[in-house]
Amino acid sequence: MATPRPSLGHARAQSTSSAPATARIAGPHRPSRHRLLGRVALAGTAAALTVALLPGTAVADPERATTSEQAAQLAADAGRRLEAVSERVNEAREVLTRQQAAAEAADRALADAQAQLQALDGQIREVARSAYTSSNDTFAQLDLLMTSDSAEEFVSSLATLDRIAGHTTDVLARVGEAAAAAQQAQRDADTAEAEAEATLGDLTAQEQRLEDDIADYRAQFDALTEAERQAALAAQAGAEAAAAEAAEAAASAGAPAAAEAPAAPAGGAPAAAAPAAAAPAAAAPAPSVSAAGGGSGAAQTAVQTALAQVGDPYVWGAGGPDAFDCSGLTQYAYAAAGISLPHSSKMQSQMGTAVSRSELQPGDLIFYYSPVSHVSMYIGNGQMVHASTSGVPVKVVSVDSMGGITAMRRIA
Repeated sequence: MATPRPSLGHARAQSTSSAPATARIAGPHRPSRHRLLGRVALAGTAAALTVALLPGTAVADPERATTSEQAAQLAADAGRRLEAVSERVNEAREVLTRQQAAAEAADRALADAQAQLQALDGQIREVARSAYTSSNDTFAQLDLLMTSDSAEEFVSSLATLDRIAGHTTDVLARVGEAAAAAQQAQRDADTAEAEAEATLGDLTAQEQRLEDDIADYRAQFDALTEAERQAALAAQAGAEAAAAEAAEAAASAGAPAAAEAPAAPAGGAPAAAAPAAAAPAAAAPAPSVSAAGGGSGAAQTAVQTALAQVGDPYVWGAGGPDAFDCSGLTQYAYAAAGISLPHSSKMQSQMGTAVSRSELQPGDLIFYYSPVSHVSMYIGNGQMVHASTSGVPVKVVSVDSMGGITAMRRIA
């Protein structure tokens, strides 16, 4: 009986893209052994997500602002937490997709093993029939002796029968073991898939609570007078500029990576951004990438694609073509170059090869915070293009504008 697998619809109403719906037929299928081992590894990944992603992201009841600066800061802090949780939702969705693929592979492998058993059914019945009609091997050997024309033919025929019997036994044993392994693998895959779905559901609920909090904070911010709003935004912009200058000074002095970013909420959060009520900052003009030099052809294609999105809005969970979050932008850019990346900054930070700051070339990805929750793309001349946070469009900024760098990776 066909049992449809749940589709991976986009959890966010704001997102402009959704994970493709998939369906899997539950039945007697089973994968090859290397696929079964892959499924066990995926199960571990799902378990790690459950443990690592959920702590530190619980959302308390919204605070009430008492000053204009506090109203702006509350909205910005909630936005930072939401971006971190959104990246975790992206990762959970990627894990769920892989678990569903593993479960489908388990179904196919189980079907293959059962088909092999069925194909051997005739041999099995013949072996059983022979065992029943011959009370012992002595009679069979005597009959063979009586019908042989010579001693040599008798010995040869006897050896052939022994080989056939041994081969049949070995085949049955191997197929039986494969069938048992495939059945266990299918059970493991179904369990891992259910755990991945539960993790995604929990993170999506946290994401929704944060979105609700941000709406409340923005309402508080909007209730301020124009003068109060401008004062709050100016204070926030000053703090961000000071942090960026400190990071650039540390980088120039040869400090590891860059200066630490301002204190961020648990779970690793991106730098502060002004509430959406404020007008989005104008995107910096895209510099000439060709003047920077370096970078492979695929990397240059990714850079040009990312720069073409400058000015597009930031939307949590979006992966193009007209809105992006941070990992959605880098995924979209490299897809144009024929390279597939997962929609997760953390997963992207584990791809490609590590490079140092002095080795950065256009197209390299730069990651921020611990655990990783933000990614940008280097474009040369100390600049990067990224989708930073809500209310701020895709733009070109200094590599040090986000604070401490966690990792740098070359994808192509």
